[in-house]
Formats: sequence, C-alpha cells, structure tokens
Amino acid sequence: MRAGVITQGHEREQVERRPEQEANRRPDVPVALASLIALVLVWAGGAWLLNDPRLAPGPQIVFPTLWEALVSGQLWPDLSATLIRVLFAFTLAMGIGAAIGIALGASERADRWFGPWLTVALNVPALVTIVLCYLWIGLNEWAAIAAVAVNKIPMVAVMLREGMIARDPDLSDMARLYRMGVVARLRHILIPQLAPQIMGAARAGLALIWKIVLVVEFLGRSNGIGFRIHLDFQMFDIAGVLANALAFVAVMLAVEWGILAPLARRAASWRQR
Repeated sequence: MRAGVITQGHEREQVERRPEQEANRRPDVPVALASLIALVLVWAGGAWLLNDPRLAPGPQIVFPTLWEALVSGQLWPDLSATLIRVLFAFTLAMGIGAAIGIALGASERADRWFGPWLTVALNVPALVTIVLCYLWIGLNEWAAIAAVAVNKIPMVAVMLREGMIARDPDLSDMARLYRMGVVARLRHILIPQLAPQIMGAARAGLALIWKIVLVVEFLGRSNGIGFRIHLDFQMFDIAGVLANALAFVAVMLAVEWGILAPLARRAASWRQR
C-alpha cells in the first residue's frame, strides 16, 4: 500500500515538474547572444592566428562588407529571391513528404513495397537531382524549386513514417470507439503524436533546403545568394562569400527563434495536460 502511495506521489511530482522543465527548455536569449559573440571571437582569433586577410578574413573585414551590401541595397533582391525559393520548396517538400510518410507508416504492406524506393531516393546525390531537373525542365524557376523539393521529400517521408510506426495504437482505437470524424482524428489524435517528427523534419529540412537552394542558384540561376556567391567565387572574394552566407544564416536564425521554436513548444504542450 505504501509503495503505491509513494509511486503515485512520484508520478504527481513528475507531472508538476513538466511545465517547469518545458520552461527551462525555452531559448535563453542572453545566453544565445553570448554564445554567438563567443563564436565570433573564436573566428576572430583564428583569423588573427592565420594572419592572411585575403584567404581567412576575420569579422572586422566580413561585417563591414555585409553592412555595405545591405546599405547599398545590393543584397536585398538576391536575399528575397532565395527566400522565395526556400519557401516554395519547403512547402512542397513538407506537404508531399508528410503524405508519403503517413501513408507508408499506416500500411505495413505499402511500406514493404515502397520502402526500398524511399531508400533509393534518400541516397541519390543532390547534385545529380539538380542537374537532371535543369536538363529535363530547363534553366527556370520551376526546375530550381523542383530540384530542391525532390531532395527534401525523402527525408520528411522517413521521419513521418517512423512517427506513424511509433504512435500509440490505443488512441486510434479510442477514436474509432467514440466514432470521431476524420478532421477530429487528425486534430486531436494523429497530429499531436506526430508533432515531434513534424517539427524535427521542419527544422532539419529548412537547414538543408536553403543550402541546396544556394547550390541550385550557383549552378543555374541569375539571382539569389547562391548566384552572388558564384560571382564572389569568380573574383576570389572570400570576404564577399562569407558576407553573403552570413546574411542568410542570420535570416535562418531569426526563423528558428521567432517561428520554429515557438511552434515546437506549442506542439509539445499537449503532453503537459
């Protein structure tokens, strides 16, 4: 009897601690800023040790280059073009990949038949996909977005498939018992269980997509950050390469802290109820 009381007390204590633990996992802005400043100092120290501003420019060279590009307005059209491509490719990849992953995870037979296709797609090099899309579709926006989305779809599908396999079948049985509709099942049963996989795929996918977008722009577009890096590469302007890269890294950090992190906390809040 006493052991049962102790167990119940321990479980109650764990439930009470969950909101506090979730709060502790929220990004600490001062710590994050201090960490980034420390990273810049490490970069500056490495550049000082190498003592070659042409091959290893430090922040005292790259930051003014970035500021000049921002003030002059030269960077904004390329930055917006890259962001638009990232947005379209990300939306397509998440939508199609999630549908494939949920379908394969829900059907063991379908997974047996089409799982190997997914493995093959995961191991096709991104460069091959980009080149083929440009050859098949042409040097246009459709080819650029399609190449990026096709590279991302298999990863999203794998993560959502694993989430479907690991979901709690008792909750699905309960939904059938209470005759819940399709929308209610998606909202209250399926999506909350898949929320960690969805957010993991979104975070990993966004980091991967913008890098592939730069390669796509480097190879076959006439604008965008990748195109600008291509011009800097031709001029052997390492400071320009780093400045353009930092501009987009800053945008991705803002997206992570301002959009993805709050969504991840909200998606995990149902576990505390």
